[in-house]
Amino acid sequence: MKNLLIIILGVLLGVSCKSKDPQIGQTEIMKWSGNKTGAISITFDDGIVNQLTIAKPILDSLDLLATFYIITGKVPGSGEGKFIGRDPNEIIEETAAVPTDSTNFFERASLIAFTGTSEAENYHAQAGALFEQGRIADAYSLIDEGFEKIRNGTMRDTDEVVFHNNLEDTTTWEQYKSYAAQGHEIASHTVTHPRLAVLDEVNMRYELEQSKADLLKFIGPESTFTAEGPYGTEDERVMEIAHQIYPALRNRMPEAWLEEINRGSEMTPGETKKEYVQWQRGPVTRTEMERMKSWVDTLGNHDHTWLVLVFHGVENLGWEPKTRQELVEYFSFIKSQEDRVWVAPFREVTKYLRQRKGTEVVTELNETQIQIRFKSDLDPSIYQVPLTLKTYLPNEWDQPKINQGGEKIEFQRSQDEKGDFILYEAFLGKGEIVIKEGGD
Repeated sequence: MKNLLIIILGVLLGVSCKSKDPQIGQTEIMKWSGNKTGAISITFDDGIVNQLTIAKPILDSLDLLATFYIITGKVPGSGEGKFIGRDPNEIIEETAAVPTDSTNFFERASLIAFTGTSEAENYHAQAGALFEQGRIADAYSLIDEGFEKIRNGTMRDTDEVVFHNNLEDTTTWEQYKSYAAQGHEIASHTVTHPRLAVLDEVNMRYELEQSKADLLKFIGPESTFTAEGPYGTEDERVMEIAHQIYPALRNRMPEAWLEEINRGSEMTPGETKKEYVQWQRGPVTRTEMERMKSWVDTLGNHDHTWLVLVFHGVENLGWEPKTRQELVEYFSFIKSQEDRVWVAPFREVTKYLRQRKGTEVVTELNETQIQIRFKSDLDPSIYQVPLTLKTYLPNEWDQPKINQGGEKIEFQRSQDEKGDFILYEAFLGKGEIVIKEGGD
């Protein structure tokens, strides 16, 4: 395995170890942080204020961290939503004579979202839904209908920005920055929450790039690692462009070793043979608590499952809200499973998995110490989640000590059928790991 490259130089050089046990020094990166049996990421979409004033305090009381995908254009000081392109009046006039087709659909679907009313934004959103369902002709007809209303004045053109199904709130960048400092992930859900699949490229890129720029400016690079395209889109054109801008998307992460089961899929984790599965579930208003808990229980049946929970509304505000009482019960249940399940933001789990799959462990062994180093092409300034390692020791080592780059590392010592081993955490880019009997 790529992450299990064991080179016993002591043997190759003819230097014997006391036990002469080929297991000694063998080191591997564990499948999950903390040697857990699975992972859970709690995520929230849309930047609903109740997520921050109700759900987050519940999580904080339980010492759980989550990911909040926010609509950055709502936050004061951010780049605002806007249409980029030709004169809107020119486009509107053209719609009277030229029907919508493949040559003008993306431009028109982009513009109608920014003509200033909730009704017009709904035309954009519904046309996008039809387009992603493959009902292309229906999407064209709906856009024609919307522009006809604009031309005859039954749907006003106010040139204002409307946020889909989401009232503006009072959350500030200062607050979001403080939440990020606490360990929560604050990440992009675009500028205005459009149907990215029906935006033309310049407007799509603006929604993705401006949101990222504001997160970088007001919080920092840690908030620009992952993003979620609205409506859970998996449109191929969107994915190609979005992956150029963000290292990871909750929508899709096309890793060969990762099976992705989206919220609408009836597939179960046990149906895949891939090394990892990202299993997205969306608790909505009607989802019963027992079903939600059963998702967590499923992690005990496999060792490859990453459960990604997608919440929206909270306590009567936002799409498909869950109540405060439900969140208290559910998050408390998740907390009770932490002895076997790693609970972490989407960003941290993504990084751990990529680090494990993209890192080789090189071990050198002699009579007095075990030396371990990482070989990886990943940037350690970005991929800085600690890796959990397991190293087998000689049975006669009574007081092993370990350091990385000269810094002491704490460890847990245990035993299995192969022998004595220690579990510990180490980082890419922090130097060589040295394990000694009674060493410094």
